[in-house]
Amino acid sequence: MDWDKLRIFHAVADAGSLTHAGDLLHLSQSAVSRQIRGLEESLNATLFHRHARGLILTEQGELLFDATRAMMKRLDAATARIRDSEEEVFGELRVTTTVGFGTLWLAPRLPKLFERYPDLNIDLMLEESVLDLPMREADVAIRMKEPSQADLIRKRLMSVHMRLYATKAYIEKFGEPKEMSDLEDHRLICQNPSAAQVGAGATLVAQLMAEGVPSKLSVNNYFGVLQGVLHNVGLGVLPDYLANDFPELVRVIPEVESSEVPVFLAYPEELRHSQRIAAFRDFVQEEIIAYRKNIKNQ
Repeated sequence: MDWDKLRIFHAVADAGSLTHAGDLLHLSQSAVSRQIRGLEESLNATLFHRHARGLILTEQGELLFDATRAMMKRLDAATARIRDSEEEVFGELRVTTTVGFGTLWLAPRLPKLFERYPDLNIDLMLEESVLDLPMREADVAIRMKEPSQADLIRKRLMSVHMRLYATKAYIEKFGEPKEMSDLEDHRLICQNPSAAQVGAGATLVAQLMAEGVPSKLSVNNYFGVLQGVLHNVGLGVLPDYLANDFPELVRVIPEVESSEVPVFLAYPEELRHSQRIAAFRDFVQEEIIAYRKNIKNQ
């Protein structure tokens, strides 16, 4: 099968338009149309339905597009490996992690990484859903559970527990709850039970709600929960890694704690020799070590 025709087909399917694909490929619309027509003739199949608002893939077109999309992702991975220098770190690195960990722990530390590698570009993809690393939806992931996908290199970074926090100012004004029964005098701030989150956090919130908490503020991510706590709206269920970066947080009712949540870094086996991934992996591990030292010294 003619690779050039497949490349043009993929661009048209992705853009949904002969004109837009031509602009991207620096080809005329008629040239793109001829290539698509030639591909359809060679396959003896119709790949697109022509519609007033653009092109729509037929069932056969969808099958071919799935194949070319996988091919393109493999080519991107190969290109990244080829471009990786043995001595320099540069280019784009797509990192995926959860909204909470990405905004509250990782992003504030990235300036150090950019100081070390000024030619590195980070595309930070904050998703509660798990992206497919072998299919190159991202290059490297930090996940709140051990990855189950095959062909991944994985390393356990640390463990997290969900705990109950308030600010010093809140405690001075409203008093410090000492035991679970004291929750009936306070407002609880937590992730919305319907929001995507680690099971350990959802289980802890369910246990706390069973104590008859009279008022609740629910948010769909931990960044929102943290903002509520910092502004003294109530007591918040938050990951323990925040206590080190936000000294105004005070842990309350020490027996309130979720089960252990493992944090893993993972990346595809085919990117084992990527200098960009090695730089990011080593940086994150250094920051984890520094984080642990700070916790021990407190």
